[in-house]
Amino acid sequence: MRGAGGSDGGLMQFLLGLVMMCSGFYMLLNAIVIRSRFGFGYNVYSAGGFNITSGMIMIPFIFGVGLIFYNSKSYAGWILAGVSVVSLIFGVIASVNFSFQRMSAFDLIVILVLAFGGLGLFLRSLYPREGSR
Repeated sequence: MRGAGGSDGGLMQFLLGLVMMCSGFYMLLNAIVIRSRFGFGYNVYSAGGFNITSGMIMIPFIFGVGLIFYNSKSYAGWILAGVSVVSLIFGVIASVNFSFQRMSAFDLIVILVLAFGGLGLFLRSLYPREGSR
């Protein structure tokens, strides 16, 4: 019987590594807290000492949508609406703040050993065992 990935590596090693890796990365991602400061009064960009808020970005978007509804072939309307949506998306992404929950050093060590130890076992199981050729 062939092992994981069609190699002669161990199937149990593959499954144990997969379980360890999935549980470790799940616990790692579960420990991350995401906060956002985005709102209509939030400063998205600053140009020459002038702050551009997310509400101000909606003004060209409104004009662009109006131009699109007036004439759907209007390049200016599509450009205004497209640039506004892209700048809003970048503003939302820029306002996201990632941080870890409070945890002990033991918790972090267990998470890292599970995640990266499982990854090592998983990858090792994909290679043939020595002496099995």
